[in-house]
Amino acid sequence: MPRYEYRCRSCGTTFEVSRPMAESAAPADCPQGHDDTVKLLSTVAVGGSTGAAGAASPQAGGGGGCCGGGCCA
Repeated sequence: MPRYEYRCRSCGTTFEVSRPMAESAAPADCPQGHDDTVKLLSTVAVGGSTGAAGAASPQAGGGGGCCGGGCCA
């Protein structure tokens, strides 16, 4: 279930709420009981690394381009 981050405009508390995507636009009450909250725009960081075997190279056919190299040889 997705987690959404909110900030209370009354007390400044930042908190998270887990709820279905269908309810993502619903208001959320502050844990302190305030109802003047705003949903924050959160960024997602995905980390990882690939070795030379996982990296695309012209010899492997991964040319990039508009579609990942499938039609742009």
